[in-house]
Amino acid sequence: MFSLRRIATPAIAALLLAALPAWAAETDAKAPAKEQTAKEQPKTSPSDVMARVNGTTITRLELDRAVKVMLSQNQVQQPLAPELMKQAEDAALEQLISAELLYQESSKHEPKDLDKQIADKIAQNRAKFSTEADFDKALKGVDMTMKDMQEFTRKDIMISNFIDKQIADKITVTEADALKFYEDNKEKYFKKPESARASHILIGVDEKAPAEERKKGKEKAEALLKRVKAGEDFAALAKSDSTCPSASQGGDLGSFGRGQMVAPFEKAAFGLKVGEVSEVVETQFGYHIIKLTDKQEASTEKFATVKAKILEYLKRERTQKSVIELVISLKAAGKIEKM
Repeated sequence: MFSLRRIATPAIAALLLAALPAWAAETDAKAPAKEQTAKEQPKTSPSDVMARVNGTTITRLELDRAVKVMLSQNQVQQPLAPELMKQAEDAALEQLISAELLYQESSKHEPKDLDKQIADKIAQNRAKFSTEADFDKALKGVDMTMKDMQEFTRKDIMISNFIDKQIADKITVTEADALKFYEDNKEKYFKKPESARASHILIGVDEKAPAEERKKGKEKAEALLKRVKAGEDFAALAKSDSTCPSASQGGDLGSFGRGQMVAPFEKAAFGLKVGEVSEVVETQFGYHIIKLTDKQEASTEKFATVKAKILEYLKRERTQKSVIELVISLKAAGKIEKM
């Protein structure tokens, strides 16, 4: 159903900070891949300048760090082919340039309690780790020192504060805007399709099995059905006799909509009332006894229920658009040099 996308600002600092816990866990496991990737990297010095943004340099070390975090966040398997690594570097460099432009603009609006905010943010990130050693390991995993962490945190807070106060707070979304979005996207976001929840007992028999084997499978299913009708516990029989992996959950298959199950199973399940048990149903997987445990009719969420989410979504969307437009204008007005 309808959910909010997180606003994608070009703040590399936020990306780096969010990546720390993942890198703490993955550094050892990915060591071989890391070594291979390093061999394929161009032989450049960490201090080499990759770009200048109004005179402020972006170094090879900063770019490599941003690429590493970006690939980790997107769970990209490494090592990458050279052409894909080049694409990743280009994307990361653009992100670093955008972040630097926003930081330079945000410097005109520095919050009064910036030092306290930085200390609080770093403390929050430290708290994600059980020991100081784990925290240090995570920093090393993204080639950061504590000084780097403080600087990145400063930039992240400055940019976030700037976007919130100078852009987001000046954007207005009306109820009429939200209603129009609701009407325009009712089918896409706000309709809940019919769904069912069922448990089953499966006597698995390959559809290409000999007739005699299939006959025995059906007879076993029919015998189990008699026991269910006689009052034996459905979940207990599923655990003891079903050949489906769902047996460990008492046969529970969870919720599903139309088109998610094979046709004979779906027809039988949606034809039941809640609590009813089907006759033996044959599919290519074998013979099923199905119990319907819940059923939800198709419905549409009311505007009043989702209005607050829509208002927030539209504000975030418009904020993101304004941020992108600002970055484009800052690039046009500034001096960007790529090496």
